[in-house]
Amino acid sequence: MSIVATSSPTTASSTRSDGLWRTLLGNRIAWIGLILLAMVVLAAIFAPWISPHDPIQQNIACRLDPPSAQYWLGTDSYGRDVLSRLIYGARISLLVGFLAVLIAMVVGSSLGILAGYLGGWVDQLVMGLVDVLLSFPTLLLGLMVAAMLGASLENLIVAIAITEIAPFVRVARAPTIALKQRDFIEAGRALGYGPIRLMAVHILPNMISEVIVLGSMWMATAIRTEASLSFIGLGVPPPVATWGGMIRDGFDNILDSWWLIVFPCLAILLTVLALNLLGDALRDALDPKLRGEKR
Repeated sequence: MSIVATSSPTTASSTRSDGLWRTLLGNRIAWIGLILLAMVVLAAIFAPWISPHDPIQQNIACRLDPPSAQYWLGTDSYGRDVLSRLIYGARISLLVGFLAVLIAMVVGSSLGILAGYLGGWVDQLVMGLVDVLLSFPTLLLGLMVAAMLGASLENLIVAIAITEIAPFVRVARAPTIALKQRDFIEAGRALGYGPIRLMAVHILPNMISEVIVLGSMWMATAIRTEASLSFIGLGVPPPVATWGGMIRDGFDNILDSWWLIVFPCLAILLTVLALNLLGDALRDALDPKLRGEKR
């Protein structure tokens, strides 16, 4: 009977994943978010081929030109093409958002599973650190860490990842506490499986979907945080194009050259909106109550 119990979670997880994808693909909101995100990702990947100009090439003769046939989205105070810088800026935003969330997901989920499975003083220590991290607003904590580490791409990723570890710890810890008391975990212990195998092979696959949903939502937060830190000068140093840096460079000319602010803000808005729509669709697909209402 114990052997049958150990095999059932895999089948249940596979069935649940199939139902999740069917529900997700039938959600119109998910498709809107997916299309918007795909546009941004494709623009970032093919930036060297679709950018009409060099994003760092200066042309003072065309300084602060409004949108025209030559420069579709105008130029900045150095005569650089706004459209080209916008396209290349997508690379930085997506790279920082993805890597920061990936680091936070791996570290936070590992700590959450470890705390939930072992309990005792390990759980108290981990949750104490989580409470400390959660006591600071996300932007303020990122500002503090980025200021200490210095302005660079690597430091920016680390700073944002630190701000997002705590939510992943909490979302991984709660289901771990419930799962470790299930029959298939007890059967695994009876068969001699060690804690590492139980956590990695049996507990993690049964709660990874919740972590992925949280990751999609917090990637949007990571992109906003990156833009905010770049705006105050703690992001990737110039002349690398970033959306937050473009907003900062155009702030002094906001009254005369509106395009310097509007287009980078729209790029951030559309990317964050796409990630939030995908996150909401994933959350709805995972919630059995919402699935029942839609049926």
